[in-house]
Amino acid sequence: MTLDGFENGRTARIVAVDWSSLDESEGKRLKALGIDEGVEVAVTRRGVFGTRDPLAVRVGRMTIALRRSHALAIEVEPV
Repeated sequence: MTLDGFENGRTARIVAVDWSSLDESEGKRLKALGIDEGVEVAVTRRGVFGTRDPLAVRVGRMTIALRRSHALAIEVEPV
């Protein structure tokens, strides 16, 4: 399951990131924000319009905004 399809408020562990589907600079930014295999995350909010973009994602004590296209590249499992 990808992060985009994960239920709001539940914690997940990142099991894989499809780095090849992301631009190199986007991948570097996500890694700098703590997005990587083994990290626990939670979707806290989603945009309300048709695309449901962006997603607010908690990584540790920080909340970041992710584009839906980035969330689709992140595979997660429930914790």
